[in-house]
Amino acid sequence: MVFEVGKKVALITGAATGIGLQYARELLKQGLKAVTIVDINASQGEKAAHELNNQVGKKVAMFIKADMTKSDEVKNAYRSSLDEWKSLDIVINNAGIMRDRVWEEEIALNCNGVVSSCLLAMEYMGKHRGGKGGIVVNASSLLGLKVFCGYPIYVGTKHFIVGMTRTFGQPFYYNLTGIKFMTICPGVTDTSLISELPDYPLENFDGLRAVLEEHNRTAKYQTVEHVAEGLYTMITKGENGSVWVSNEGEPIYEVSFPEGPVRKK
Repeated sequence: MVFEVGKKVALITGAATGIGLQYARELLKQGLKAVTIVDINASQGEKAAHELNNQVGKKVAMFIKADMTKSDEVKNAYRSSLDEWKSLDIVINNAGIMRDRVWEEEIALNCNGVVSSCLLAMEYMGKHRGGKGGIVVNASSLLGLKVFCGYPIYVGTKHFIVGMTRTFGQPFYYNLTGIKFMTICPGVTDTSLISELPDYPLENFDGLRAVLEEHNRTAKYQTVEHVAEGLYTMITKGENGSVWVSNEGEPIYEVSFPEGPVRKK
């Protein structure tokens, strides 16, 4: 069954710039009623909401400042969004960092922040709580499906996102909440997250920065526009629990997983 974004309301974290902001642009282009931008960067967040409202010609976007590692601020973002738009149908947990040098902060945002948002989405959107269901998309990475020595802790956080989201995407949770959970895994995308890579390797590992610089030099970049178009395809056509990859500018595709552990021959 195709999910229609028209007349729907979305909340997107980490949406002041980059891929998150482009998600908002794309969904509004496709008929989204309204979007709440949640980000820690107040100046960029206000600017983004202003830009979106000007483009559409009426108020379709609002900004709420929140540190996703602080559960009270995340809850306030949800409540403020519901107060403004009176409904919530789509949540995109996009906020994250790639900074293994500050790995505790990285885990707090990439893992804890997403868990907090998912649980709040079920609280406010779940049919078992009087809601009407909806869609939650959690942003992992192509590195959530493979390994890369340059950022082992970041890679671990993105594997966590894939595993948790697939589990919330099991029939038990959908039958209870009416919420579909899906994961998007972008490959190398032209954003500040990638351009700032050389600044954030683990310390005390000689040669690691060179590995990162070579990876960046040889990678085939894609645009944020391409990833956002893929997100729209995924939201409208994807099944509960599905995992999708957007990489190297190719059409987004769904990943298949083995049913269980496979014995090595």
